[in-house]
Amino acid sequence: MASHQIDALTQALARLPGLGPRSARRAVLHLMKKREGALEPLLAALQSVADNLSTCSTCGNLDTRNPCAICIDPRRDDKSLCVVEEVADLWALDRSRLFPGRYHVLGGRLSALEGVRPEDLGIDKLVARVTAGGIDEVVLAMNATLEGQTTAHYLAERLDKFPIRLTQLAHGLPVGGELDYLDEGTLAQALRARRPVA
Repeated sequence: MASHQIDALTQALARLPGLGPRSARRAVLHLMKKREGALEPLLAALQSVADNLSTCSTCGNLDTRNPCAICIDPRRDDKSLCVVEEVADLWALDRSRLFPGRYHVLGGRLSALEGVRPEDLGIDKLVARVTAGGIDEVVLAMNATLEGQTTAHYLAERLDKFPIRLTQLAHGLPVGGELDYLDEGTLAQALRARRPVA
């Protein structure tokens, strides 16, 4: 039997995404065995983030500075803005290093079932950024869900009056995907988005 503190640590880790009770126990045992090499650096990193974590007032990203590292990066293209649902989406896109512009995090997606309305999201802040000028293209990078596409459609209506190029991420066949294993929605989107063979 572990002490109350160790049990509390295990339970806290088990609540993290991707970790269940068994994985959390293994992680705690590893941290205890490697106290100086793993536990103490982890504690220091967690404390540093806890002390400095903030939401970027410009884009909605989570970082230890405000504005965030992306918003203050002078190498970014100020004329391109990519709109995402959540911070995890921003991090996934930015990891690819394929989008050179700036981001805007909505903080969710429209959902009648969950009671999420336009005023619950960062849509007005997005419109204000576009209204301020200097943006040539807005990329709608919503997830390929019904709620994501509803949100993209709503944003397209709100941004229609601005002299910008409004684009959306392509949806369809994944690289390496076999037609037999794909759902009807993915196949339908791939057929709608077909293009000429070069």
